[in-house]
Amino acid sequence: MPRLRHHVNPLHASYLATGASRLPLPAGREVEVELGCADALFLFERAAADPALFCVGVELRRDLVDDVNRRAREAGLHHLQAVFANGQTEFDALFPEGRLARVFINFPDPWFKRRHQKRRVVSAGLVAAIDRTLTAGGELFFQSDVFDLALDAMAAIEESARFDNLHGEWSFAPENPFGARSLREVRCRERALPIWRMHYRRAATPLLHGGRDAG
Repeated sequence: MPRLRHHVNPLHASYLATGASRLPLPAGREVEVELGCADALFLFERAAADPALFCVGVELRRDLVDDVNRRAREAGLHHLQAVFANGQTEFDALFPEGRLARVFINFPDPWFKRRHQKRRVVSAGLVAAIDRTLTAGGELFFQSDVFDLALDAMAAIEESARFDNLHGEWSFAPENPFGARSLREVRCRERALPIWRMHYRRAATPLLHGGRDAG
């Protein structure tokens, strides 16, 4: 595996537009996407558990994209693919409307310094893009071991009025229900560190602020 660069500024001019274009997706398969897949352990476990899925990792570090695709080929997981793209700015370019079954955001860079917080992955724009690309009833799942980051992400999702929180408004999920773990999740569990999770379903119609249906 190539040496991992832990932080890449997604808003640096060299990364804002990678040239990503619409990704061909196979007909008849549920499509799952992980934003910032890194080594894609999570997707390897998902793909191995369910050959009917088509799993896509979006990653801004090209060396990791190449490594994931090589390992997927060697493992015979032809339904797993990584793509070099900026998930924050190019999500709409990659995926068609209403096509994705699930989107996963696992342990994104925390960007602790206040002046860097604009680089955090989950923004109102990304939430809108995910909403557009999910199927009716599609799922959005987020995990982080940084509480402030998780709370910021929750605020962006809850205030969008586009998603139902499966565990109640402004509530965290107790467990990861997907039977797959990212490398960071493995390490957090080994060290008994808390993990803040959120599990949402795309709302059939936009919700009023606070998550209640209009009317």
